[in-house]
Amino acid sequence: MAGRSSNLRIAMTGLAALALAMGIGRFVFTPLLPMMRADGLIDIVGGGVLASVHFFGYWVGAVSAARLPFSPRAACYAALTVIGLSTLGMGLTDAFPVWLVLRWLAGVCSAWMLVLVGTYPAGALAAAKSGGAVYQGWLFGGVGAGICLAGLACLAFMTFGVPSAGSWLVIGAATLAAALLVARVLGPALPGARVSPARRSASDRVPLDWWAVIAYGAMGMGYVIPATYLPVMARAIMDEPLVFGWSWPVFGAAAFASTLLAARLYARYGNRRIWAVSQMVLAAGVVLPAVVPHILAVMAAGLAVGGTFMIITMAGIKEAHRIAPAPDTARHIAALTAAFATGQMAGPVCASLVHEVSGQFSAALIATGVLLLVTAVPLVARAGRGAAAKSQTMGDGRSQDWL
Repeated sequence: MAGRSSNLRIAMTGLAALALAMGIGRFVFTPLLPMMRADGLIDIVGGGVLASVHFFGYWVGAVSAARLPFSPRAACYAALTVIGLSTLGMGLTDAFPVWLVLRWLAGVCSAWMLVLVGTYPAGALAAAKSGGAVYQGWLFGGVGAGICLAGLACLAFMTFGVPSAGSWLVIGAATLAAALLVARVLGPALPGARVSPARRSASDRVPLDWWAVIAYGAMGMGYVIPATYLPVMARAIMDEPLVFGWSWPVFGAAAFASTLLAARLYARYGNRRIWAVSQMVLAAGVVLPAVVPHILAVMAAGLAVGGTFMIITMAGIKEAHRIAPAPDTARHIAALTAAFATGQMAGPVCASLVHEVSGQFSAALIATGVLLLVTAVPLVARAGRGAAAKSQTMGDGRSQDWL
């Protein structure tokens, strides 16, 4: 019973941390972008630049997370505090250069938190003798929970006529207050001393699977266009907050529910097989609004994209834990996260430029859908070769299908 209680605490504190770091710090810009456009504060190109700078910060955070000069616990405290302050700061000024700095900082800290939570609390749940997979589902469900809450908040702000600056202030203040509490509660699950990078010979280090890294990067580029512009696409079709405003809560609810469902399927079907199928569904969701320009298609895209991107994220992190011993795990998670961030940096700029020329996102959506399908194929093939190993669950023995 004590073990179950401890696992539940780790899962719930990890859920809260990811809700703040990713659901708010990483994704709150998406439902606020159409509000900022309506207030005349930014256009599509400016939104794409802000998003890409944020993703560059995410990339910097990903590549530095495994070699931070301070302890994971101190990094958690700092990251959650900065996320709260940077969110609050977006409502205190309309100076674009300041926004660039604030979104860059939020990107760095969001990536730190994903790597930290994915390495330590998720690693602790991996070692659980029973129920670990279900607890992992709850932990990673924090991203979707945060997205859904942010979307519902923005829906309420639009309904009651709260401007975008005021919305940033309210969400920022709430995030900062919650971050200070969550950092204190989550802290004990993280090492209080600096963790030195693993010193292992080249022959002992588990090599990265570059097919998986490329596929993960493609997922970053593929999902990011709807993840950045879904409410904008919905508003272009139907300019009614009570209709288009639901696109982002639907996205978040799908992300939350998907991790709970997938957590029960990994042991049976394997990380890579679920990853590959999810990436194909993601591709269909990305292409759908380009083929069927209807509000229902946009909502369906929200379900397809929101319902798969966190499954893929969880699959990647589970694979890193499965094949790499503890000192080397963070390197694998950081490599995947860096690839993901690289894809994210390119996506919004390309999509915004396409929109500037054509007035729509269709070409960018179709191109990224094809990219997702092409990169999913090697995952299916390698999953088939590794299926006999029967070690796809997080924390099991390390089969060689990653090599």
